[in-house]
Amino acid sequence: MNTIEEKCKELLLQEGISLNSNIDFNVNGKIHTLSFEYIIKTFMQASEESQLVFMTALQKAIRAKEMGADKFFEGMGQLLLMTHLSKNIEV
Repeated sequence: MNTIEEKCKELLLQEGISLNSNIDFNVNGKIHTLSFEYIIKTFMQASEESQLVFMTALQKAIRAKEMGADKFFEGMGQLLLMTHLSKNIEV
């Protein structure tokens, strides 16, 4: 039986999308590069319900050709960076 992470990776591979595809984010002049595989692995650390939501959203993004996987992973990467950066803010 495949895990949700494996199913997400299979979805990309079926569409001919490399897990090593990267998205660059410019945060205050510093470039952060996140791979699709890293984004998947990071979201798979969440609850099983959250993993299922991630997979369902990925499936819909792939089916919606105008949005596509790139936009999906761009949004998910931004969410990861915002979460990470907000944890590191000094008050």
